[in-house]
Amino acid sequence: MLVRDIMRSPAVAISAETTLEDAYQTMQEKAIRHLLVLEGEKLVGVVTDRDLRLATSALSPRPFFPGSQVADVMHPDPITADPSDPVEDAARIMRGRKIGCLPVLDDGRLVGIVTGLDLLDALIRMTGVDKPSSRLEVRLPDRPGELARLTALLGEKELNIHSILSYPESPDAVRTVLRIGSIEIRMLAQELRRAGFVVLWPPEKPWPR
Repeated sequence: MLVRDIMRSPAVAISAETTLEDAYQTMQEKAIRHLLVLEGEKLVGVVTDRDLRLATSALSPRPFFPGSQVADVMHPDPITADPSDPVEDAARIMRGRKIGCLPVLDDGRLVGIVTGLDLLDALIRMTGVDKPSSRLEVRLPDRPGELARLTALLGEKELNIHSILSYPESPDAVRTVLRIGSIEIRMLAQELRRAGFVVLWPPEKPWPR
């Protein structure tokens, strides 16, 4: 999945001369938390609802008037993404930089925006939880052929795999989370255990409360 698959387009943008009051009103009308700031067609900054609240708060050492310009409080030269960037790279950048959005530029032209909510939507789609399915979690040895052995067994049972995610658990093991097109997931888990797989979910009896 790429950034172009999840970005919001067109992105809502304002000029640097927009007042803080008008910027906040735009956010309220559009039900958004981020505004991109343009000079002509050039991206020059990002302003968030938090920036506006802090800038105009009476608790601020130097509060701005609602009629002040966005240019006074925006984050200049924002980090951006490309439409062809993988979604996981966008998530890594946003987490590492502790930012809530990435403007998306295509050859220097603003084409969209990706926010934390868009990444959550991507996670839902990538994990397949938006489709009727059941969750299966298996601990596999971290060596070639183990995942193929698992999927081959599922294929023999003519079970559809909606998604597969895996991540390292230790130097010699990985956790693999699958969404399976079956409601008989507990019976499947028992069969996998008899075949030698370490099934973490669903658990064996007694069920957790």
